Amino acid sequence: MAQGGRHGEARDTVAAQTALALGLTLVSACLINWGYLTEHAAASRLPPLSPRRPLRSLGLLLASRRWLVGFGAETVGFGLYVVAVALAPLALVQAVAAGGIGVLAFLVSKTTDTRLARRETFGIAVAIGGLALLAVSLAGGTEHGTAAGWISISMWLGASVAAAALAVTSGAAFLGGGAAFGVAAGILFAAGDVSTKVMVEGGGHAVVAAAVIGFYGAGTIVLQMGFQRGRALTTAGIATLGTNAIPIAAAMTLFAEPLPAGLLGGVRVAAFAAVIVGAVALAPQHGGAPHDSGAPRSRPRHVRDGLGPAADPSAPESGSSRIAGQAQRFRG
Repeated sequence: MAQGGRHGEARDTVAAQTALALGLTLVSACLINWGYLTEHAAASRLPPLSPRRPLRSLGLLLASRRWLVGFGAETVGFGLYVVAVALAPLALVQAVAAGGIGVLAFLVSKTTDTRLARRETFGIAVAIGGLALLAVSLAGGTEHGTAAGWISISMWLGASVAAAALAVTSGAAFLGGGAAFGVAAGILFAAGDVSTKVMVEGGGHAVVAAAVIGFYGAGTIVLQMGFQRGRALTTAGIATLGTNAIPIAAAMTLFAEPLPAGLLGGVRVAAFAAVIVGAVALAPQHGGAPHDSGAPRSRPRHVRDGLGPAADPSAPESGSSRIAGQAQRFRG
């Protein structure tokens, strides 16, 4: 009887930790995505950033107060994410983070009175629905996976570096600069998430800490370069999608995180799929980003003060672009 009571208390503790972790993740997702939008407002107005002159590029970013505000929000969001990953399985945390994109878009649209396109409304509904399914699936348990082997981890991280490099070189030719750099940033951030999971589960060696810093640092720089080549939600939307989808795949394969048994296992899979579909729907369509190119775009005199594209004010705006622009004006 006493043993059963201890097991019940342990389950209650795990459930409380998971609930706290997922709440922190939702706040983290909103802070990080809001930080992306604010960083874009700053980076899109700076002189071209170049990986060949990293110190100059870093100096330009640090000299921008607006960029520092966005980076500060992103950093706080990352700190909350680290706490969440230490308390809950990686796949659950990333699923909530993906759904957070929909929550952020919904809040921005309501607080700024911005009309959403049908595709964006659909994305918000599906993403929030995925969060609801995820909450239902928690009744089936929230077990952590197993510790991944160092060879597997090294191969995963090495493949991430190669894929990110391929995205910004060959990928830019057919994806466009903003989208290609968004893909690369998402891959690098995802590798940082995987490294963070390894670190908080007891693999806190110096090499893992260095990998966390390296991947997130490289991802941040690549993201800023993407902001100079494309719209905010094109670059950040694609980056966020990769940042969430890839670690879910890593959780199910690299860390072997188990699904609940029976029907609730299917509900959790449906939740994962829903938040990813919602994120895809919220990412701008390629056809709406004519200015995405492989090189930093010039900023004409009539560029508006906001997060929208550097285009003629008479040009039509998509709902995603309106949300981005209104988000910056709401912040001001």
